[in-house]
Amino acid sequence: MTFEETTLSTHDMAKTIAGYALEKKALNPVILFVEPLLAYCSHFVIVTASNSRQARAIANHVSVRMKEEGVAPLSSEGTQNGKWALIDFGDVVFHVFDAEMRGFYDLDGLWADAERIDVPGHVTREQAVFV
Repeated sequence: MTFEETTLSTHDMAKTIAGYALEKKALNPVILFVEPLLAYCSHFVIVTASNSRQARAIANHVSVRMKEEGVAPLSSEGTQNGKWALIDFGDVVFHVFDAEMRGFYDLDGLWADAERIDVPGHVTREQAVFV
């Protein structure tokens, strides 16, 4: 089944992917709505992994869980090296980076004009209330 055949909107798909990444303790999740800026997808989901083993685990977990949702990746790259991974779900592209590579590629900064979408279940530092 392709993404187009599912009942999830691309917005919901991005949130679902981010949620599955959080299940494996992904850090700093960001969803960017890039449709007004790009022709090939509508959302980027970007997360950071603490180490290469976690990066591979996050990428694998998201792939497996999305297949269970009926959405198989169109392609993936970098899933074995652990420094970064990209999984293309069509309208949603999922990126996992270790901290060094996330800073190097700086997709957050490169696409600073894109609308940021809240990640369900994730509390940002700005939202946290410290006692």
